[in-house]
Amino acid sequence: MKNFKITTLALTVLVLFSSCDNDDTVVPVNEEELITTVRVTLVGGGQTITLTSTDLDGDGPTAPNVVVSGALTAGTTYTGSVAFLNELENPAEDITTEVEEEGVDHQVFYQLAAALGTITYTDLDANGNPIGLDFSYATGSAGSGTLTVTLRHLPNKSAAGVSTGNIANAGGATDAEVIFPFTIN
Repeated sequence: MKNFKITTLALTVLVLFSSCDNDDTVVPVNEEELITTVRVTLVGGGQTITLTSTDLDGDGPTAPNVVVSGALTAGTTYTGSVAFLNELENPAEDITTEVEEEGVDHQVFYQLAAALGTITYTDLDANGNPIGLDFSYATGSAGSGTLTVTLRHLPNKSAAGVSTGNIANAGGATDAEVIFPFTIN
């Protein structure tokens, strides 16, 4: 009986020690940043147009404040950039820097009706894939519509169409998405 107790105790200790994980690897946590403001700047045709969406309560009850500074001009190519900010910090935290530094893990998508023009990426991540913080926008014919700007985290940049801005196959998680109404004269 004494041997049975010792054997049982030895087996219990062996099972407990073998189930312990001695892996001390620390996995870095990539905290998701709070984005309260998305600002698109378009420069071309002798003008600078800004499209700004500010949502200081996040998913709260207050709708975002969307401001478009003016109309675009038909048949004009604009140099564009987008900035992501956390304006709840003082001074405001520029999340754009982090998106650029982690470019392989991010991509900005721009969606608009084909009649309103085309957007082309002009910046690349370390793997030669687009990030989308910088772009060119060739406006189409006069009209009005919306521009949807979406920042995705961990998109599949090798999926069909993603490198040219097709969000349909991108996957990943949406960090920010805003819709800007605008007019082309």
